[in-house]
Amino acid sequence: MTSSVPRLVIAAPSSGSGKTTVATGLMAAFAARGLAVSPHKVGPDYIDPGYHALASGRTGRNLDAYLCGPELVAPLFLHGARGCDIAVVEGVMGMFDGAAGEGELASTAHVAKLLRAPVVLVVDASSQSRSVAALVHGFASWDPEVRVGGVILNKVASDRHEALLREALESAGVPVFGVLRRVAQVDTPSRHLGLVPVAERRADAVDAVAAMAEQVAQGCDLEALVGLARGAGALPCAAWDAAEVLGFSPPPPLPVPSPGAAAPSTPLPGGSAPWTPAPQTPEGLVVAVAGGPAFTFSYAEHSELLTAAGAEVVVFDPLHDEQLPDGTAGLVIGGGFPEVYAAELSANEPLRTAVSALAESGAPVAAECAGLLYLCRELDGQPMCGVLDASARMEETLTLGYRDAVAVSDSSLAVAGTRMRGHEFHRTVVEPGAGDAAAWGVRVPRRRLEGFVQRGVHASYLHTHWASEPGVARRFVERCRTS
Repeated sequence: MTSSVPRLVIAAPSSGSGKTTVATGLMAAFAARGLAVSPHKVGPDYIDPGYHALASGRTGRNLDAYLCGPELVAPLFLHGARGCDIAVVEGVMGMFDGAAGEGELASTAHVAKLLRAPVVLVVDASSQSRSVAALVHGFASWDPEVRVGGVILNKVASDRHEALLREALESAGVPVFGVLRRVAQVDTPSRHLGLVPVAERRADAVDAVAAMAEQVAQGCDLEALVGLARGAGALPCAAWDAAEVLGFSPPPPLPVPSPGAAAPSTPLPGGSAPWTPAPQTPEGLVVAVAGGPAFTFSYAEHSELLTAAGAEVVVFDPLHDEQLPDGTAGLVIGGGFPEVYAAELSANEPLRTAVSALAESGAPVAAECAGLLYLCRELDGQPMCGVLDASARMEETLTLGYRDAVAVSDSSLAVAGTRMRGHEFHRTVVEPGAGDAAAWGVRVPRRRLEGFVQRGVHASYLHTHWASEPGVARRFVERCRTS
């Protein structure tokens, strides 16, 4: 099976060149012209997809060849791009920068090759003129399998500066698809872990995305970029589907009725192929998922897998909701910034008590990074849920990187011995770093036990992508049924 979606990968020679501004601006500009835009981000970043979703009106999705494996990049892309007219994929770091010590793995270039997509290189043109041609030539020729279709010049100082840059690139035979000047209102605020998420600054984020769209629409040749995107070839794979990967085949399409005939009321299996329906959601089988400004980090595929496995996913806000959703049988608390909201989270004592009681009952609780901090006894001196006999605090050191991990204890997520890849990204420390029954054994950057498994709780700093191991979602929902 082959599938084709017009697509572009937005890359850069280095971080800070303007990829997010250009990618987000393109998504919004295309959407404003009536195109259905599919937004994607290379790597594990959770924050940029929030801006992408605001720009496109669709869920921002990640494409991570390390966490999910190269073989899932194209299927996950096609899943997110269903029904879309064009897809924009924002790269990560410099175009050829990937997982440390793993060559091209998980780099923007690697993902562009897996997607057979043309690349638009965003170049910070400040403080250079003719040298830009040498820079672009190097990136365009380094890997012949990566197709650099052209460039967008960012931070151009003047008309004279633009003329010099265009002259240099014309001699190098590289098309210029756009020229952007620095515009103050496009800047988005940052703090200790990058951009401030959309959920924390909704109105300002809307204004910032609108400014990006206007700047890109005025400075770029949108028609030429659409034409480049349409030149991407078909992908020789099918779209990822949560029900299918869990072993539940979707029903076949309904027969087309003849004019005037009534359509059948139930799906009819076609031919002799077996049809296994997805499990029905039992009454009250709710999986509560933490959301709101304090818990903004999650992969969309997690909720889709939980739903396909038979759960009703209900999002709640630990900053404001004083009780868990009615019928909660399991709890997922992903990443975010509880350290920023420690006082408010602590002040919501009724919810902290409810979370503690749910964990004490043995119900499945999956907590990653921010969720781990929330389950601790305290965070920066503020009382948290007290599910774990551990304390957490902010520190200056950034812990960042991909991790190879193996489950060392049976838990609500995995049996001991299950291997998964994860990602750490935090400026906090939890003491102790592991419970009597640890969640993971990690090899890099040093061998260590990490996280906590107790009763139904699985809490860890590691962010994992369940699409790489969909049995995690099935096991979690099964535990919700039986706990």
